[in-house]
Amino acid sequence: VLVLQAAWALAGGQVRYSVPEEAKGGTVVGRLAQDLGLEAGEAEARRLRLVAQGRRASVEVSGASGALVVSSRLDREELCGKSAPCALRLEVLVERPLRVFHVELEVTDINDNAPIFPAARKNLSIAEWTTLPGSRFPLEGASDADIGANAQLSYTLSPSEHFSLDLQKTEEDGESLFLVLTKSLDRETIPVHRLVLTASDGGRPSLTGTMELVISVLDVNDNAPQFNQSVYKVQLPENAERGTLVTRVTATDMDEGSNSNISYSLQILSPQDGRDVFRIDRNSGEIRLTGDLDFEDVGLYRLQMDATDKGTPPLSGHCKLLVEVLDVNDNAPEVWVTSLSVPVPEDASVGTVVALLSVSDRDSGANGRVRCWVWPASPFGLEATFAGSYSLVLREALDRERVSEYEVEVRAEDGGAPSLRGRRGVRVPVSDVNDNAPAFAQAVYTVLARENNAAGAELARLWARDPDEAGNGRVSYSVWEGGVGGGWRPASSYVSFEVRAVDAGEPPLCGNATVQ
Repeated sequence: VLVLQAAWALAGGQVRYSVPEEAKGGTVVGRLAQDLGLEAGEAEARRLRLVAQGRRASVEVSGASGALVVSSRLDREELCGKSAPCALRLEVLVERPLRVFHVELEVTDINDNAPIFPAARKNLSIAEWTTLPGSRFPLEGASDADIGANAQLSYTLSPSEHFSLDLQKTEEDGESLFLVLTKSLDRETIPVHRLVLTASDGGRPSLTGTMELVISVLDVNDNAPQFNQSVYKVQLPENAERGTLVTRVTATDMDEGSNSNISYSLQILSPQDGRDVFRIDRNSGEIRLTGDLDFEDVGLYRLQMDATDKGTPPLSGHCKLLVEVLDVNDNAPEVWVTSLSVPVPEDASVGTVVALLSVSDRDSGANGRVRCWVWPASPFGLEATFAGSYSLVLREALDRERVSEYEVEVRAEDGGAPSLRGRRGVRVPVSDVNDNAPAFAQAVYTVLARENNAAGAELARLWARDPDEAGNGRVSYSVWEGGVGGGWRPASSYVSFEVRAVDAGEPPLCGNATVQ
């Protein structure tokens, strides 16, 4: 398998690559480290890596080379379904300094799915003589999980002097496939016609699927039911409850008696897994909701209504129902911390990146537009780095001796009515730096001492406070023996001397006091 880097561009921190689905593990997608401007060896030294964002990316950064390679099976249909293009948005981190890059990986389609019909065989009943040439009978077309040319289907019918195919395409209701009667039928000559319908996709090489058509030639009833509309259109909000009336379809039959008694049925044309969402009353033609709608999963249902009379043989009329699902604000924004760099030193400069966050909302339009902020507002703020990506940055100077830890909350609110909110708490501890010198409670201490004290006798106890942590706040003491007037003499010869307190920080800081 040859997998070539289709294109890449670094602009505003974003790199783009392309790879075909089903590429073998170890296939090089692109020279990520080089495309990001990293020198040789920097990829490993600065810990170049991908940031996980919920679903498996199927690619990874390869060791010291910094190449982006395929790590597991890439199935475009599993990742993106029928969506095109299939673009995976990845985040790449490097450290020292911390920096984020955005990589867009397009998984291109290969022709690995053959067309599939909803059933292996379809039975049709067509009356002899009374069914005129030119009569049309709707067929369920095949589906292909691929996209683009690989999913463009064409149909052929096994040779027959009585039947042909007609494929119609409209922007409004998509493709419609019909079996067309080209010559009147004679049951006594051929009672059953068996044909093979073949669907071929546009891939190279092309893949095919087949369905057998079994056409029984019958007599009698010469008027099929007719709907008063060829296409019904309905809109339903995605939070419509089960039992909601979708619409009512009506068909009439010009025959009399049992030949004009009609029963209704429906079938889902697309999507194929929507068969349990709707139900039709066979007698009244009322269609009601029997399942849950979700705009984020399916935005449009295409149904076929059949009206069949009770004649001998029964005849059917057909129409289509298009049900558009309307979005409601039923998904709250989600906030995820993708990277956290803590603790933050108290001397960190304004603008330091503390955390990287990802914000998303599954709704669409205004319901999916999200605004974010930090609470409380200081000393941190949010900066948007990319669509749905934010950096939590330092906006004010820190002081560990005043506040040693912050509990901040990143809040997100969508534009729905009413709006929904999401939040994510972030704990930010502040680490100590040696920014406080030891300090005595007094600048001058006066001590009363008796003469003739023995060596080692205690004169006084002094204490200096250092609010820093650990070694930065650990104090040692000494007598400073600098002489007055430029000379050096033993401290014991003085009635006034200095005591110095020094911490263990790097560099050390000191304070002093005079003892008289």
